[in-house]
Amino acid sequence: MARAAGVSTATVSRAMNQPEIVSNELRTRIFAIVEHLGWVPDGAARALATRRSGAVGAVFPTLSHGDFARAATALQRELLIEDYILLLACSEYDPDQELRQVRKFLERGVDGIILVGDAHHPDLPILLKRQGIPSINTFVYDPTSPTSSIGPDNRKALFDLTDYLVGLGHTRFGVIAQSTENNDRVAARLAGIRDALGYHGLAVRPVHWGEGMKLSSVAEARSIFRRIMQASPRPTAVLCANAYLAIGAELEALAMKLDVPGDVSIVGYDDIEIMTEVPVPITTVRVPGDEIGRRVARSILSRIHGRMDDTVFECEAEIVIRASCGPPPDRLR
Repeated sequence: MARAAGVSTATVSRAMNQPEIVSNELRTRIFAIVEHLGWVPDGAARALATRRSGAVGAVFPTLSHGDFARAATALQRELLIEDYILLLACSEYDPDQELRQVRKFLERGVDGIILVGDAHHPDLPILLKRQGIPSINTFVYDPTSPTSSIGPDNRKALFDLTDYLVGLGHTRFGVIAQSTENNDRVAARLAGIRDALGYHGLAVRPVHWGEGMKLSSVAEARSIFRRIMQASPRPTAVLCANAYLAIGAELEALAMKLDVPGDVSIVGYDDIEIMTEVPVPITTVRVPGDEIGRRVARSILSRIHGRMDDTVFECEAEIVIRASCGPPPDRLR
C-alpha cells in the first residue's frame, strides 16, 4: 500500500495512527488508497508492537433487561472514541460460565475486563490479579469499597422506595423478586426492603413473599402476584425487584379486576419504555444505565493507560413517581 501511495511505510503508519501530524494532502492521498485497496491494519502486529489489543471484554448476565442493553451501547460508543472495541458475552447468571468467558477474553489479549455485580466465582478475582488486567464491577456501589464498582447503591434505592410507600400509609407489603442466586444486586434490593420496613416496625408476611427464577419473566410475575393476592389479608402494596416483574404484576392485577392503585399499589425497579405505556404507568426506581456505561468506559481506559481516574463511582438511582401507587384502600375511604 505504501508503494501505491508513493510514500514510506513509516508515513502510512503515521497517517493511520497519528493523522494530525501528516499534511492534509498526504493524508487524503493515503486514505484514498486505503479505501481503494480495502486495506485493514494488522491487529495482531499492532498488539505485538504496542502490547495492547485495543479491546475491552465485558460479561453481562443478560441483555434482555433494558439497563444492561443501554449500558452496553453507551460503553461501546465511549470506547470507540479512543479506537477501542467492545467484546461482549452473557453469563446467564452462571459464575462458572462467567469465569470461562473471562478466560477466553484473556486468551484474546483484552486490555480490560468489565463485570456486573460484586459476587463472582472465587477464582475470578485471583485470575485477574495474576494477569494484571484492570477490571471494574458495574451496577453496584459499595460505600465501604467505593473504587471497585460503578453503579447505584441497590440497597439504598429500595430502602427509599419502601420508605416512600410507608409514608403513604401502607403497612402490608408484598414482594416479587427474581432469584438471589448469584445475583447480589437483587439481594441488596431485598435487604433494602427489609431494612426500611424494620425501621418502621413492619415486616413482609411469608405468604406475601415471592421469589422466582434467575431470568424472571412477565408470566412468572403474574403467577406469583395472583398467589400473593389470594392470601388473607392481602397486601396493599407490592414491591417488584425489576421492570418485567412490575409489568407482570400490573397485568395480573387488572386481569383480577383490581384497581391500581385503589386496591393495590405496584412499584418496580429499572425503567423501560413500556412502564409508561401500560394502562397504569408504573412507579419505579430509574437506574442511569447509559451513564453507568459512559463512566465505566472512561474509568477502564484511564486504568489501561495509567491516567488519573476522576470517575464518580456512585450513580444515583432516582424514584420516578407515576400513577401505579397511592395511599392504601383504608386511607382512601
